[in-house]
Amino acid sequence: MEADFSEMRKELQSRDARWRRIQLECQQLHAELLKIREYKDMQEIQIQHQSSCVQFTEQLENKNTELLLLAQSQEHQQEELHKIRNHLYQEEQSHCSEQERMKTKISALTEELHQKEITIATIMEKAGLLERQLKMELEIKAKLLEKQQLLDSRYRVIKSENTRLKEMV
Repeated sequence: MEADFSEMRKELQSRDARWRRIQLECQQLHAELLKIREYKDMQEIQIQHQSSCVQFTEQLENKNTELLLLAQSQEHQQEELHKIRNHLYQEEQSHCSEQERMKTKISALTEELHQKEITIATIMEKAGLLERQLKMELEIKAKLLEKQQLLDSRYRVIKSENTRLKEMV
């Protein structure tokens, strides 16, 4: 896209330079036309050679034709320049709106990522808490199991003593 902009800018600069050359030529032709008109006026006043007047008139007509062609070319160049500028402006606007859309999307994704990070941190915190609770419960159950085993062994001892006492009686 940047290459297209660069190419369009170069084309625009080229056309601007051409347009300036045409304007300069137009100014020169206008100056020349003024000189020619002065020369023609002098010729008419002096009425010297009719053939040089005809030649001069032909030159003047040729110059006028050239000037008209240059003016038409200049108008065409200005139209082209205007079209290129409009196209460039539209492309820049499109590029800017695309950048804004991408910035908005990135911002939304960043916010979503932030929310997920918060959720993960909360889950990790809860998991740690549950792990500690489970360890505590396991420790309590292990102690209870030890007590139960101790009581079972005492019970067996008492039961066997009780059985022995019953036999003795």
